Amino acid sequence: MTTVQARPTPDDRRWKALGVCLTAGFISLLDTSIVNVALPSMERGLGASEAAQSWVVSGYALTFGLALVPAGRLGDMRGRRQAFLVGLALFTVASAACGLAPGASWLVLFRLIQGTAAGMVAPQTSGLIQQMFQGAERAKAFGLLGSVIGVSTAVGPLAGGLLIDAVGTDDGWRWVFFVNLPIGVAAFTAGLRLLPRFPGSGEKREDFDLFGVLLLGSAVLALMLPLVQEQQWTGREKWALLPVAALLLAAFWAWERRQGQQGRAPLVDLNLFSLRSFTLGALISLTYFAGFTTVFFVYTLFLQNTVGYSALAAGLSVLPFAAASAVGAAAGGRLVVRFGRKLVVIGLVGVALGLLGVVVAVELVPGRGVGWATALPMLVGGIGSGLTVSPNTTLTLTRVPVHRAGAAGGVLQTGQRVGSAAGIAVVGAVYFAHLANHGHSTTAIQLGLLTAVGIIMIALVLAVADLRERQVRPEPEKSGTAVRWNAEEGGAGETVRRGA
Repeated sequence: MTTVQARPTPDDRRWKALGVCLTAGFISLLDTSIVNVALPSMERGLGASEAAQSWVVSGYALTFGLALVPAGRLGDMRGRRQAFLVGLALFTVASAACGLAPGASWLVLFRLIQGTAAGMVAPQTSGLIQQMFQGAERAKAFGLLGSVIGVSTAVGPLAGGLLIDAVGTDDGWRWVFFVNLPIGVAAFTAGLRLLPRFPGSGEKREDFDLFGVLLLGSAVLALMLPLVQEQQWTGREKWALLPVAALLLAAFWAWERRQGQQGRAPLVDLNLFSLRSFTLGALISLTYFAGFTTVFFVYTLFLQNTVGYSALAAGLSVLPFAAASAVGAAAGGRLVVRFGRKLVVIGLVGVALGLLGVVVAVELVPGRGVGWATALPMLVGGIGSGLTVSPNTTLTLTRVPVHRAGAAGGVLQTGQRVGSAAGIAVVGAVYFAHLANHGHSTTAIQLGLLTAVGIIMIALVLAVADLRERQVRPEPEKSGTAVRWNAEEGGAGETVRRGA
């Protein structure tokens, strides 16, 4: 008897295509944190100076942030499948080049290219999700994306520690990059077969806003440089770039408004900011990432430099946060349709309580037992993080017209990158300043974590304000797509076509 294998349904194909997107997103976000524990290995095996090590970390974040909005807009115009595959291929090749780098200067150059490629991939993922899914399925897909964001950021130190422990300190740093190769090749091959061939915007006369790219790129560069180089650029002169960034952003806003008034396609449709859900969601995302990503920076430094943990042990100590974040994000993707912004509020409270628990555990259990003592509060914080990231992403992008999804996703993720850089600069300054002045590491980590909690509380205030406003006055429907909101519960509802 011959067995006939069923052909995959369109639904199967969509979810498999989502798997390709999430895989590419995972390795690109993993590379923001996996190199942190590999820096001593780079110094030993490559002779990398402190300045070179700094640029290996910050250069990736910088070019990642610079590429997001232009790449998202390009995907909107020319097709997200093509932009995704080009970005993924470039990321894979750049990863190989990083691993083979003969010197520190070459490594920095290849990291800049790798960051640019990651910035090309990221906005296509959120854009493809909005094209392929609707309503509750879209919320579930964004929940999975939230899991990837939380896990990839938190598991980076653990993955790096495992690789260096297995290969050795001299060449372990190279395998931090080589690990991307089989994953990148597999994802690219699967993407060629599975990613849908959605057309671009279809507007033949729509030109790419090059001057807008230059203005926004210069503004992001002026904003991020002093933040990512806060520890390396001594003196206060670097902060003079911040008012320059503000002026450039004002010029960008004026230029984009003029583009819209003249009927030309802007790089960023400023009408997006008339959507309260998008504006407040982007601000919540920016402030939350400024708070929670700093935890892995100062906490792993504390464990290695003060407690005496190895890179692997430090990575294992943040594993409860990573695992719980994945569970929380998957649950958040299912529950956001019912509870909406309430879920984000609950998540932010959970993260704040978890970090406060870490502060208490560090005080009560000094020494090498601190990793076990912080496991439970890390677990609580991780669940809260999962309930924050994926629901907030869903609520932020749910009303955005699909033909602007890439640029909107780029704006959202640019805010996340800027927030991460700003948070590390602020929390790192508090941590290192106390170490330099008092030399008491336990108090330094507690002050650093309390600063992170304070930043997260700003995100909580924004989320509560949005929830209260939504309950009193639901957001008016926009053209193209609309969402049926439950004014009493603040739920996300089901996305439907106008007139359906």
